Amino acid sequence: MSRSTSSHAVTRGLSISVKATYSPTHSRPENSLWFFVYTITLKNEGPVPVQLLERHWEITDGRGEVQHVRGPGVVGKQPVLPPGQSFEYTSGCPLPTPNGFMQGEYLMVEVQSGASFEARIAGFPLRRDGLTLN
Repeated sequence: MSRSTSSHAVTRGLSISVKATYSPTHSRPENSLWFFVYTITLKNEGPVPVQLLERHWEITDGRGEVQHVRGPGVVGKQPVLPPGQSFEYTSGCPLPTPNGFMQGEYLMVEVQSGASFEARIAGFPLRRDGLTLN
């Protein structure tokens, strides 16, 4: 049975849901590498089209060490979401410990007005024990 951790947040009508799962296939504990796969679903529940421009992740490992990851878009894309539309992607996070925590935000822009805002990605745990990817 596969179980996952999750989180959900809504910022200015943009719903962001996360599901994260430990991936033993991609992990190498003997080399201090634990790998987690996460799937994010963004849904524009607001009245205007928005575009994802940048991402910022704050990743904390089991020793409390924090790494910041910033970059344009997600998985090579900067999706535009009209009202009512969704975008989903899957990515991964390697850790040097069997557990950790991720949180972050996306820099979004309202397509018509050009107004930007940060959409919160609610924090979620990354845990090896009992959580496996089938």
